[in-house]
Amino acid sequence: MRDTPRRDESRREKRKIRSRRHNPDGTMSLKDHLYELRNRLGLAILSILAGGVFGFLWFMWDIGPIPSLSKVLLGPYCELPADVRFSPNEKCQLFQTKPFEAFMVNFKVGIAAGMVVSAPLWLYQLWAFITPGLYSRERKFAYIFVFFASILFAAGAVLAFLVIPQGLEVLVSFGGDAFITALNATDYISFVLVMLLIFGVSFEMPLLVIMLNMVGVLPYANLKRWRRGIIFGLFIFAAFATPGTDPVSMIALAVAMTLLFELAVQVARIHDKRKAKREAADLAAGLSDDEATPLDLSAPKVEPARPLSELGKDYDDVT
Repeated sequence: MRDTPRRDESRREKRKIRSRRHNPDGTMSLKDHLYELRNRLGLAILSILAGGVFGFLWFMWDIGPIPSLSKVLLGPYCELPADVRFSPNEKCQLFQTKPFEAFMVNFKVGIAAGMVVSAPLWLYQLWAFITPGLYSRERKFAYIFVFFASILFAAGAVLAFLVIPQGLEVLVSFGGDAFITALNATDYISFVLVMLLIFGVSFEMPLLVIMLNMVGVLPYANLKRWRRGIIFGLFIFAAFATPGTDPVSMIALAVAMTLLFELAVQVARIHDKRKAKREAADLAAGLSDDEATPLDLSAPKVEPARPLSELGKDYDDVT
């Protein structure tokens, strides 16, 4: 009982050390860093689990005007022509071939949706752990990076969702009238989730190119020289990355990445052009470390003195 006040005081001191108000520069010992990492990861995992529960329930039920996740994910499959889909009860449904397969599919989709829905919470925990070690300029760049990365990932996922119906229609048409499509629930959901993930991650490529250009690793001159090879590599990547191996999704991903890469090249061109102008304006640009900076020794131009007759009657030569 006597040690209780000391323990409470020690805990308060630790909380002060971790607090930004009492410790604005973020300096902590290794032990405090590990405690901070444990707490942040714990809160991030709890937020993901809470989002997973929400996604699990959302998979089965509508949320007001928002349709359930099962209806959203089944949309591309239900857009297939009725004569190629196996629907014994005249409904658009997937097959469950194993016990608890529907539960596992629901759980997988719920966790994926939960990570997206709770992204602001667990990303904040990671950001709160990293940000004390960053300068204000680095934090500004990090905010910009996260903002554009989120937009690009969402754009890639939307494009994938628009391409999936056309890709499925091409894939199921190879067999002609000899086959009818009866997709397994696990395989179909995995196919859709992988497509969304691949398109979303692939759309981050231009942001990576711009970042490497900003830090000077990838100048515009190299991008211009390697443009054809990089575009060819993007088409090869799209051919191997898309899980459906259908020409529609491969071409859509390759064309989209090519356009985004070209946009990144133009941004790099503008950045390098401005950087060259700043360096040209600097008098010390291009000098070695042991070379003196040139001085401007030219005298300023002096205007000639005006005669006293032009100064007016109120002129006093004494003052």
